Amino acid sequence: MGDDNKLQIPRVKLGNQGLEVSKLGFGCMNLNGVYKAPVSEEEGILVIKHAFSKGITFFDTADAYGEDSANEVLVGKALKQLPREKVQLSTKFGIAGLDRETLSVIVRGTPEYVRSCCEASLKRLDVDYIDLYFQHRVDTSVPIEDTMGELKKLVEEGKIKYIGLSEASPDTIRRAHVVHPITALQMEWSLWSRDIEEEIIPLCRELGIGIVPYSPLGRGFFGSKAINENELGDGLLASHPRFQRENLSKNKQLYDRIETLSRKHQCSPAQLALAWVLQQGNDVVPIPGTTKIRNLDDNIGSVSVKLTEQDLKEISDAVPVEEVAGGREHEIIHKMSWKFANTPPFPKGYEVST
Repeated sequence: MGDDNKLQIPRVKLGNQGLEVSKLGFGCMNLNGVYKAPVSEEEGILVIKHAFSKGITFFDTADAYGEDSANEVLVGKALKQLPREKVQLSTKFGIAGLDRETLSVIVRGTPEYVRSCCEASLKRLDVDYIDLYFQHRVDTSVPIEDTMGELKKLVEEGKIKYIGLSEASPDTIRRAHVVHPITALQMEWSLWSRDIEEEIIPLCRELGIGIVPYSPLGRGFFGSKAINENELGDGLLASHPRFQRENLSKNKQLYDRIETLSRKHQCSPAQLALAWVLQQGNDVVPIPGTTKIRNLDDNIGSVSVKLTEQDLKEISDAVPVEEVAGGREHEIIHKMSWKFANTPPFPKGYEVST
């Protein structure tokens, strides 16, 4: 599975601005413990290096991941052991903090904040430039033109190469794209989270924007482990609406259908679910994350699963959106007050695509 496996991950253009990445990326968030306990720094670096050895060159992090942005520090240390010119690094700014007592999140997008975040990320990652810099969440108290204007300056200064947005509305995407071309949009997209298909995906293709689905395995649901309530523990995932007891019981029927189809395609349920996302288009680059090398290897195997148009439809039909129990947003999000400097709390200040 050495070099042969490496050849299984093709290179694709992400957006039409020139960025080329591996067709399968790697989301680094969970290495610092969001849904489960974090791994050690050494283990995290080993996972990243293993991914690279198998042909994954696109790695995604954010300044909001881990205490004191520990995820960026970890990723930066891993990059020191890899050829930088062969890695495409993305990170994000915009989530300024979380008050765990009041469950309030502060989102910022002022030009000054954009620049300070970029400078801080460059330092933590210990790199000269960031390949793809995402606005993590949209601050609707600041005109997107102002935020993009500063990002454009950072591109001109060589500190970032390409600009991305995350969880942005169609209007914001269009307005941002006028100021400077958007290279990629990061959104949740999986068999059970498909609300972006009607309007967002066609818009991205109209404008030549690449699509980076996060949580392409339904936050691990289609990886089979999370369907067992006893394995959820008391972590963040346990409070997600779709993993609540009654909803989980209903959703397990959807998993069972995918498991049955996976036997037909001689692959794991996770590989089938991820292959479905991968084959939604050449402009789609999902970024599943894991802390275990065996799961990483399983994910990589999804690149070799070939599906026809009829197969894709059969898989889609096995998970009808109307049968998914529970909302796609995490319960903790609904409890949060998304705070801005000059705007009311949720829902007026937090931009979503639905």
